[in-house]
Amino acid sequence: MSVTVGVHALVRRAHEERVLAILREHGTLSRAQISARSGLSRTTLSEITGDLLGRGAIVKVTTDADRRAGSGRPAELLALDPRSGQFLGVDLGHSRVRAVVTDAAHEIIASGVTPYASRTSLPARIRAGLALIDRLGREQGINLSALQGVGVGVTGPYPAGTARADVSAAFTDAFRAPVIVDNNTRFAALAEAGTTDARDVLYIRLAAGIGGGLIVGGRLVEGAGGAAGEFGHVPAGGAEQCRCSKRGCLETVASIGPALAAAGVKSLDELAARRDEPAVAAAIDRIGVAVGRVLAAAALVLDPELIVIGGDLPRAVPAIVDRAAGVVAAERVPPGHDVAGNGTGNDSGPVVRAARLGDDDGARGAVAALYRQSPLLAGYSNLDGSTE
Repeated sequence: MSVTVGVHALVRRAHEERVLAILREHGTLSRAQISARSGLSRTTLSEITGDLLGRGAIVKVTTDADRRAGSGRPAELLALDPRSGQFLGVDLGHSRVRAVVTDAAHEIIASGVTPYASRTSLPARIRAGLALIDRLGREQGINLSALQGVGVGVTGPYPAGTARADVSAAFTDAFRAPVIVDNNTRFAALAEAGTTDARDVLYIRLAAGIGGGLIVGGRLVEGAGGAAGEFGHVPAGGAEQCRCSKRGCLETVASIGPALAAAGVKSLDELAARRDEPAVAAAIDRIGVAVGRVLAAAALVLDPELIVIGGDLPRAVPAIVDRAAGVVAAERVPPGHDVAGNGTGNDSGPVVRAARLGDDDGARGAVAALYRQSPLLAGYSNLDGSTE
């Protein structure tokens, strides 16, 4: 009898952990949505959620009445108790640090940004990040005593060796919580992928630097050396030397500094305001073409469902996204035919659109990685050095 009871307790505990993991990943859900994701019967789920509610592990947030069409009874929406944990995401970008703090129900409870010069060293960026978080605590009344984890995104290919160790050590010392470190644009790709059902996604961010991420078969891809999605260092014509020491990289053409110089303007606001002037429009068009050609080449190899273009530059001038989309459409294999001219029946190409998230996408993605339950991260090793 004791063995039977013990097995039953283990099974029940596994069911509870599954429900909690689903809410940790998705935030607020109805019982029906939890059942669909967990595979638990309604009876079993009712018992599990009833017990979790009684213990205060989860709470009733609201109902879905505002989402429903028809006269059916509104469904209760459940979430982890927002007070049960906090998660901190930090994006140490080329020219600014962004931070977001979320609760266990996935609600952002604090966020902020601090600019710095693009030549700022990594130690100085770390100090700026810690100062920003301290300021958020003071100004927005956030006490990080319930902090469950910290995700930090940094620029460039995946940070190995001393750089990763320095970032991890600084934030671990500051918060005494688990810390994960990865490329900030790969975190942004993770955040954007969470806004779509597409399983094969190319993401590129055009900002002070250029990076990106790949979602292949529903998985975030790191690459053998951690540099998957480094679109900024793909050749795009020209002879300007890149910070990576090569010449003619996309970053020398389509990151913010070169883009402003090519258009003869001093800021993104000025670029947007003068976008219809012939010389400025021509520069914007060249940028869109360069981005489109790099993405078209990647699309021919990876055949994605979706290409997402994010960053400050396309947010200021959306025409860059439209021009790049036109190039991708023009350079893909003719619809409905294979390379020999035979019909394939596949007339669809990748959808190309602007990012749905703002400049906090990298910080949001760092938080998403902390939840660690996303299928996008299955088999992904960079977050803690071990493969799940």
